[in-house]
Amino acid sequence: MSAQLRCTVVRTGSYDGVQGGRFGAGISAQSAGAKGLCLHRLVMPAGSRGRPHLHAGHESAIFVQSGQVEVWHGEGLTEHVLLRAGDYIHIPPDTPHLPVNTGEEDMVCVVARTDPDEQEGVRLLALPDWLEARVGTHPVGAG
Repeated sequence: MSAQLRCTVVRTGSYDGVQGGRFGAGISAQSAGAKGLCLHRLVMPAGSRGRPHLHAGHESAIFVQSGQVEVWHGEGLTEHVLLRAGDYIHIPPDTPHLPVNTGEEDMVCVVARTDPDEQEGVRLLALPDWLEARVGTHPVGAG
């Protein structure tokens, strides 16, 4: 007889991501025994930015709940998009990206990844020199 499957309720905690930002620890391998996904809430304070990074072998989907965020993405971080509350973005596996909150309020979003580990697949990248002048040298809120 197989073991009975049970749902897991997670009362959110929080952690600072190595890529920057404060994550509400939601569903992951660590919190709920997830096998194929990770779902968290991210708060980026106004005027802060993350660190350039990618998620090795895993895709991400993000829903912006409130505020706004610029996302620099793609090879060399040369692509740019501004997301506002209500927008979604899909980030393919191994795609470099950098979130920057240039707004006047905190940006709150829900992040889903196909990597069930909270931080295992995060790979930090160098900030291109040309972009450093635009977004600053030091990420704010980075762990």
